[in-house]
Amino acid sequence: MTYRVSRLAAAPASLPPVGLYGLDPSFSRLVTAPESEGLQVTHEWHLLDNGPRLRELGVTPVGTILCVHGNPTWSYLWRDLVSSATTAAASGGEAWRVIAVDQLDMGFSERTATVRPLARRVRDLGDLTDALHLSGPVISLGHDWGGVVSLGWAVDHPDLLAGVAVLNTAIHQPEGAAVPAPLRLALLRGVLGASTVRTPAFLETTLSLARPPLSAEVKAGYRAPYLASERRGGIGGFVADIPVDADHESHPELVRIAEALRYLAVPALALWGPRDPIFGDRHLDDLVDRLPHADVHRFEGAGHLLAEEVDYASSVLTWLGDRGTELGSLGTAAANPSRFAVATEPVEEEPDPNRFDEGYVKPVVAGPPAGLFRFLEELRDSSDTALVEMAPTNGDGLTAVSWSLLSRRVRQLAAGLAMVGVKRGDRVSLLIQPGADLTAVLYACLRLGAVVVVADAGLGLAGLTRAVRGAWPDHVIGAPAGLAAATALAWPGQKISTAKYSRAVRRTLDVAYSLGELVSLGAEQELPPLPGPDDTAAVLFTSGSTGPAKGVVYTHGQLAAVVDALAAQYGIGVGTGLVAGFAPFALLGPALGARSVTPDMVVTSPKTLTATAVAAAVAAVDATVVFLSPAAITNVVATSDALTAGDRAALAGVEDFLSAGAPVSERLLSAASDLMPNATAHTPYGMTEGLLVTDITLEGIREAALVVDGPGGVCVGTPAALVRVRISALDERGDAVGDLTDEPLVTGEIVVSAPHVKDHYDGLWLTERGSRRGAPAGERWHRTGDVGHLDSDGRLWVEGRLPHVISTAAGIVTPVGPEQRIESVFEVARAALVGIGPAGLKQLVAVVETEPAAQRVALATPGLASAVRASVDVPLAAVLVVPRLPTDIRHNSKIDRIRLGEWAADVLSGGRMTHP
Repeated sequence: MTYRVSRLAAAPASLPPVGLYGLDPSFSRLVTAPESEGLQVTHEWHLLDNGPRLRELGVTPVGTILCVHGNPTWSYLWRDLVSSATTAAASGGEAWRVIAVDQLDMGFSERTATVRPLARRVRDLGDLTDALHLSGPVISLGHDWGGVVSLGWAVDHPDLLAGVAVLNTAIHQPEGAAVPAPLRLALLRGVLGASTVRTPAFLETTLSLARPPLSAEVKAGYRAPYLASERRGGIGGFVADIPVDADHESHPELVRIAEALRYLAVPALALWGPRDPIFGDRHLDDLVDRLPHADVHRFEGAGHLLAEEVDYASSVLTWLGDRGTELGSLGTAAANPSRFAVATEPVEEEPDPNRFDEGYVKPVVAGPPAGLFRFLEELRDSSDTALVEMAPTNGDGLTAVSWSLLSRRVRQLAAGLAMVGVKRGDRVSLLIQPGADLTAVLYACLRLGAVVVVADAGLGLAGLTRAVRGAWPDHVIGAPAGLAAATALAWPGQKISTAKYSRAVRRTLDVAYSLGELVSLGAEQELPPLPGPDDTAAVLFTSGSTGPAKGVVYTHGQLAAVVDALAAQYGIGVGTGLVAGFAPFALLGPALGARSVTPDMVVTSPKTLTATAVAAAVAAVDATVVFLSPAAITNVVATSDALTAGDRAALAGVEDFLSAGAPVSERLLSAASDLMPNATAHTPYGMTEGLLVTDITLEGIREAALVVDGPGGVCVGTPAALVRVRISALDERGDAVGDLTDEPLVTGEIVVSAPHVKDHYDGLWLTERGSRRGAPAGERWHRTGDVGHLDSDGRLWVEGRLPHVISTAAGIVTPVGPEQRIESVFEVARAALVGIGPAGLKQLVAVVETEPAAQRVALATPGLASAVRASVDVPLAAVLVVPRLPTDIRHNSKIDRIRLGEWAADVLSGGRMTHP
């Protein structure tokens, strides 16, 4: 169906009024372009163009960025990019010409009084660039429906094209997905003309989508071309031109452009606001399916009007700078035109390691089972125990799973998944509690070559929703609670249940298959070839305790390197009994060849783990290695009085005890060691991006406590095998700007490299770029965001997080060292050091928990304040006492010092003494 808007009035182009917020009027110009196809018709366009200014500066552009707005905006959308590119050129940087057009019938361009469907608009843009005698290299940049028009121009101009970039747009409506609700509403009979032309309702609704809300001045800028109804015909025309079905006249053109994108091999960039009610993550997923090599950055919290919500201009210019050499060789007459021509087959090229999509199928590397599947294959006929469930879902008590059963189930599930459409490179979100089901499904997906998406339920429903939608899985495998949430919150993907349900429940949960059905389907099927070491294996989400949860991408080779690192460091292998109170390590048990068990606990709340539960788990697998999180250890020690003689005997068989994920005090580690008297206590340092970086024993911690030089902090030991640790020194503002060094006693950001460090962040191109900043060419390094130093013995000391560094008039202060000294005061149980005031002049404030705990927030008593001040060598403006410091759920130890500092500033400036 094709819609029409009746009120289309002709009017000439004009320049925008002077004084619009943020718009330099000198960039505006009018250009006349003849309409193609032999018609004796010309149209006048308004556009922003910094070309004349660049000529005044005497600089030659390296290329042109051709910007196309959507509906109902105009070139005003791109004002920051025009200004930023001009400023960069004037400052000696790369000079990019920026041309931001007002499409015909929009902005201050001519009102043509004619219907302009998508194909005509694509030709219109080509007519304009012909009239401008535009030469390459050209980067197309579009937003909203301007993204479609710009990409249409791009596929039609391979001789000029050097790259494509988009902000939130839709190049194709994904199969089975309805047109976005706001657009469906605008297309209703009787609503189209009223909401888009006769009234400014559609315009005002669009402007209301920005978060934070647009200022009155910016709104006035967007409204300027559309103050009268006769000026808004193009808005209605654009809405009417939405191809809602295959019968719409613009549908063939949309399909042509969408399919042609699959053959573009030029660099691509997508900057995205995931909170867009119009073009959301499903549209991003479709776009990247067509441009799998694209660099993608999702700005968490941003929405449809991304250009007004984040600094997109710097992102675009940064991307162009990074791609400079590559772009400079493209889009010119001398370039190889086959690089851009629409070919009969997709162009094969090496994928960028930072790209968002992992559906790109690389050549399969043939060979014997290795890496993650070695022991599943070698022990496939063994009746020995592979894993134990302490609290299985059937409620029948402890259940042991043999290697032969686990290996067979993995093969059957992998084959069954293939039968129901799960392909190599497909993303599979796992919403299953740790145990036999999760282990079997995880390895089945990996064996098939699918990419597992794992997010901690401790993120909460909102955090899980952001994570799952950001990863945009093709399939979801879950237990009832997970599937219920997935269905209610419209998480993407085919749904597969862990158990078989009635038809009514299956319908309610949108379940297509159960694991039992997959086992039956795959019982007699052959498995596909093994995935190769460079194939993507997993997207593991961080805990979100130090910022929004990030998806961390690992390849099969990198996960295998994690296994090798753990095996080498702690001697874990065939015959080892492993108790993992931290889910990721339980899942690595089969790859290590170990008997593994997760204790009876609420995995999302580690502090629910008891000492008796640990002892039972140790006895169940005759464990010699125990891994617990710091939050879990605290409760294990607190509940140790309940241990029986048999429990203590089981714990006496443990040889290695590990705790990681957050700093562990010597006192807590010592108390835990008393429960496992024959074990060597370790506290490895690592993160989701690198699960093992350094290691230190309890004895090593005690030795480090004797060190008196340096700024203090938590000693986390020496690097594990094949790990390199360097420091990037801080400047006076607390920014990590120094070259990578291993010089002792230099405080800076901790930067690490190892075979088992992550491949890249998922859909976070800018974050990944920052993570690798300053790395030697050809090497994979990760900036941890932690601050610390190396000592003269090569041990690493962690002094805090980079955002928590405090810049004072006397220099920078890292928090952990002073906090440790404050915690030596008799009454203090735990402390946090924060800064208040302007950067460079911050005042230090100590916020403490006391023993016994305070009943309310207050200034410290004179005696306590005096003792705290005497314990540190930095001046304290105030000492505040709180009943409890706020910590993250997963670790129960990481403190958000930025938020705590804002709270302290409010309290000390006369605000209410509320709990932080």
